[in-house]
Parts: sequence; structure tokens; C-alpha cells
Amino acid sequence: MSASFYQPDTVTCNGEQFKIFINRQQIDERISQLGEQLDKDFADKKPIFIGILNGAFIFLADIMRHVSIPCEVDFMKLSSYGDEKVSSGQVTELKHIDAKIEGRHVILVEDIIDTGLSMNYMVKRMKEENPASVSVCSLLHKKEATKFDVQIDYVGFEIPNAFVLGYGLDYAQEGRNLSQIYVIDKEND
Repeated sequence: MSASFYQPDTVTCNGEQFKIFINRQQIDERISQLGEQLDKDFADKKPIFIGILNGAFIFLADIMRHVSIPCEVDFMKLSSYGDEKVSSGQVTELKHIDAKIEGRHVILVEDIIDTGLSMNYMVKRMKEENPASVSVCSLLHKKEATKFDVQIDYVGFEIPNAFVLGYGLDYAQEGRNLSQIYVIDKEND
């Protein structure tokens, strides 16, 4: 039985037209590489992967299938966007992790880092609990949009400062189920 993925060439979401930006094969290949690197870097450390909800759930699931080291998983939920395409500038913690992380190797898993506001908050928040280490793994990084000094240890793809959708990323809670990453199609504006 083969898997069926929702991967159209173009998609309309909340009145905006999007086109493929990073295809499924590119995503799979890069996640496999990240998994290999994480296996090497965290061998014998039993890290805890903490996914940032809602966006990182698909990326985290795929990362988990590409690591072979003993590990755990937990989730946090933050909000800085609401239903908008631009961050509000305020981070709200909607759900904290359940696990105790003191003395643990923590890997924060995020779908996208743009300004760095949320991740800056997360790293500081995790360090308050005295982990052995805190690493950051993000599928996407909008380097030119970054305003906060956040060390990103593992990056899937560096992308320009454009609005993207799919593979867990949403626009007003829609589009997360797309298995590829899409960008607004400026040619059809």
C-alpha cells in the first residue's frame, strides 16, 4: 500500500494563491540528513525532543522517524501570530511541557523561525529549568527576517522573507495538511 499525500501544484488558501516552493522529495531528503546528524550528536544522551505546537507537529513526527537513538518527546504550545501573516510581537504560552527537563538534553523543534521572537522566548524558558543542554532544530529559517539573536543548531532550509504554507505551516489554521511547502504566488496577484 502506498501513501497518498495532499500535494497539488497550486493551492488557494484564505483567498491567496500559493505555488510549490519546496517539494516533498526535498523535504524528505533534508529530514533524513538532519536525523543522521542528530543521531551522531546525541548518541548516548537520550535527548527529549520538544515540538512547538501547532506548526511543528508534522516536522517533529518525521524527524522522530529518522532518528535511531533512544529519545523522548513532549510538546509546548505558543502563540504569536493568531490568524495573521505577521507576528503580533507578543508570545503567549498556551501549553507547557509535562516532562521534567532538569539535567536533560533538550532539542526544541520548530517549523519556522523568522523574527526569532518565539524561539528566543523558548530557549530562555527552557534554561530556567536547568537542562544539560538546549539545542534548536527548525525546518525553515528566514535569516533576513531574524531580529533576535537565537542560535539555530539544525536548519532544514534557509528561505527568503516570504509567507509560506504547508507541511504543518498554516494560514489562519488552514493548509497544515499540505505535504509540500508553498509560497504566495506573486505572479497571480
